[in-house]
Amino acid sequence: MEGGAPRDAGLGELAPELCTMTKIDKAVILAAGRGTRMRELTAKLPKPMIEVRGKPVLQHIVEGLRDTGIGELLLVVGYRADVVREYFDDGSRHNILIHYATQKVQDGTGRVVDLARDFIGDRTFILAYGDILVDPVNYERVVDFPDDVEALLTVTRGEDLSKGGAVFVNDQMDVLDLREKPKPGEPNSPWYNAGLYSFRPSIFDFTAKLKPSPRGEYELTDAIRDLAQSGKKVKALELIGEWADVRDPEILQRLNSGS
Repeated sequence: MEGGAPRDAGLGELAPELCTMTKIDKAVILAAGRGTRMRELTAKLPKPMIEVRGKPVLQHIVEGLRDTGIGELLLVVGYRADVVREYFDDGSRHNILIHYATQKVQDGTGRVVDLARDFIGDRTFILAYGDILVDPVNYERVVDFPDDVEALLTVTRGEDLSKGGAVFVNDQMDVLDLREKPKPGEPNSPWYNAGLYSFRPSIFDFTAKLKPSPRGEYELTDAIRDLAQSGKKVKALELIGEWADVRDPEILQRLNSGS
């Protein structure tokens, strides 16, 4: 996979000594997109169902979460939802309980999170993007959630910030700001939003207030920024090992060729 981070940062292995932890048992995966940059590859498949190393990207994520102890998850589907539903069904074949919600309008990651409100209730949960692969060890690192933190987002280095979110932190890896796809000349950061999160239900208070971004979408990163700037503690955690945003045929080819 692309990218990668050889060392730990942020919460690291110190967090268990500094505060008590809650083990998360629910997760939400956003898998509604077509992925137009995949061209003909997504003519009949949603992007999360494209195969990497012998199985769909979404299956890698489902299994990674399951193996950390996640027992129940919500798949948010949209484009070619039938393909996802037929493959995973109720999750019994993958030893996990799967529910579904449908995103009817593709208007950004902020609004789609609201579809998980009833499923989450008052629980802390993991949120994953259905087209991002991470080393499975990272699921273990976000499933144990510090009780003094309101949200946790993962970051990686060395990515093109124009294709994702720039994350601004202090020396303690407290999140100060996020900017979605910053343009040349705008403030820069070495940290790229890696698309794997842990949230308390308070995130819904902030997604509910979102307004369309300059791109015309409701951005989850705007809600996280507002949460961080409200005085709540939002932490960034540098990923360990491999990471890949399966966003175009060239990346897919590199992943499947092992280069």
